[in-house]
Amino acid sequence: MFLVEGGHRLSGTITAAGNKNAALPILAATLLTDEPVTLHNLPRIGDVETLLQLLGTIGARISEIDRNTVTIETRDIRVSDLDPQLCQKIRASILLAGPLVSRHGAVRLAQPGGDSIGRRRIDTHFLALRALGATIEIGADGVIDFRARQLRAANIFLDEASVTGTENAIMGAVLAPGHTTIANAASEPHVQDLCNFLNGLGAQIGGVGTNILTIDGVERLHGGEFRISADHIEVGSYIGLAAATGSEILIRDAVPQHLQMTSLTFARLGIRVEPRGDDLFVPGDQSMEVQDDLHGAIPKIDDGLWPAFPADLTSIAVVTATQARGTVLIFEKMFESRLFFVDKLIQMGARIVLCDPHRVVVVGRSQLHAETLSSPDIRAGMALLIAALAARGTSTIHNVNQIDRGYERLDERLQALGARIERRAG
Repeated sequence: MFLVEGGHRLSGTITAAGNKNAALPILAATLLTDEPVTLHNLPRIGDVETLLQLLGTIGARISEIDRNTVTIETRDIRVSDLDPQLCQKIRASILLAGPLVSRHGAVRLAQPGGDSIGRRRIDTHFLALRALGATIEIGADGVIDFRARQLRAANIFLDEASVTGTENAIMGAVLAPGHTTIANAASEPHVQDLCNFLNGLGAQIGGVGTNILTIDGVERLHGGEFRISADHIEVGSYIGLAAATGSEILIRDAVPQHLQMTSLTFARLGIRVEPRGDDLFVPGDQSMEVQDDLHGAIPKIDDGLWPAFPADLTSIAVVTATQARGTVLIFEKMFESRLFFVDKLIQMGARIVLCDPHRVVVVGRSQLHAETLSSPDIRAGMALLIAALAARGTSTIHNVNQIDRGYERLDERLQALGARIERRAG
């Protein structure tokens, strides 16, 4: 658990960690080559550790060069059932389907786990891999059996622009003979990172960063090195943290080109950020006032497909809005349970109306007070930590392993900025 003494301004420099949602598919993609791959800027977070364990259970050799650099060799992979308990800890376990079917022709996979933020369908993965020639059966025990003698090129139109569905389709297609087209593909920075990583190993993927990917299958991939890009969701979290606590923070390696809509969205709450080369500066003591739409209309913050505002930053936007004067509607379109954490913010003194599972109205500015809380998922956990740092008094946050799944050594890194946060057992 965390003990958090709020009401203190932070200051200093923090470096963004590697992108969690790029690291996970890239780790899975190391299964597509039998040569060593070295990954730099790998975030050592809970979900990454679980996926590394899964790779190890099927024979991957993992060598730690330093804390955030590992070399992975998957020459002697064993085709076997994946550990169901590890699979059910993270949603990213589904990303092993594409590369294992591509390289070994079969995999049995327990239902993937992950955050409890509503239904998270995996139908798009099935559609893509079936188009590439895989057969998929789901047993009475929920175990998914993927098989293919050899995957083949296909023209695929995804039924939704699913990030992980797109990634599984890419990994299934890079070694499939012929020309594959993936339309309605996701194009988030982490999808781009996966494509750039695979191209560095010899894949031929075109259209990177667009919604139509073209892939010419190659006979094999070689080894190589790759540096994972900064996590734009983590950077957005730090923007919200700085603004809500009136703090002045410089975020290094922030990749500002990935933050254009995030910056515009925070500007609606009166928050200004300053790109400084590859870094991003958040000034202290900002006005924090909601910017009304034309004719005084209440503005709306809503998420969408890239390059729109990321769904994973919705929880951060909610807690940040509690510290901005004015009224704003926040509309989370993707997951019907993500906003249910707002009852904890209301408990702390926030003025929030939960309109329905997808929409809240936030009226600020509210003086938050300390409470005993529990983190329900990664992003809500970070939002509650921001609330605790902005509140009067000392809060207790339980179930912080959820936060650890997405943010590396967060307590230590925030302590370096002056945050009064202590990790305790329990």
